[in-house]
Amino acid sequence: MKNVRPDVLSVKDRGKGRDEMNILFSYEAAEKLDVDWKGIVCSVIEKTLSDYGCPYEVQICVTFVSPDEMKDINRETRQIDRPTDVLSFPMIEYIQPGDFSVVEAGDVTDYFDPETGELILGDIVLCTDRILKQAEEYGHSVERELGFLTAHSMLHLFGFDHMEEDERIDMERRQEEILKQLDLTRE
Repeated sequence: MKNVRPDVLSVKDRGKGRDEMNILFSYEAAEKLDVDWKGIVCSVIEKTLSDYGCPYEVQICVTFVSPDEMKDINRETRQIDRPTDVLSFPMIEYIQPGDFSVVEAGDVTDYFDPETGELILGDIVLCTDRILKQAEEYGHSVERELGFLTAHSMLHLFGFDHMEEDERIDMERRQEEILKQLDLTRE
């Protein structure tokens, strides 16, 4: 990925008076999303953190890239030579998805930013071109597609996967629950 200075968005937890999460945004794609992409990503991340009871202040990097850049990343990391809609790079190896006790059992330097003390959940890489095309293909809004891909990626950052049929069904149910609560439905 290009070396672009990220735009950091801090979200205050209204009840605790401290940063709940820092999202480091990097928008490297030429294709622009004509929606409140920061707001959508932020609300999905915040909802997922809340729903799964993450007890830590967190840091997540979210990068928007072109199809060519996504193809390069996909080839380098997954040996698949084509672009995809979203890639997730979790920093935590969970024993059980969404169980943050693994963080406390490990070496804290493995999971926490030494300067901020935030739990580093990982990276989300989104392809803007694919977001726009898939929203049109599936007949729903760009907001819904972006929300869906962000929820999908957040579940990966929490250790969920969809390699087996039962995992896929469970993950789809979880994604839809998050999106429904945020009113990011297909209608």
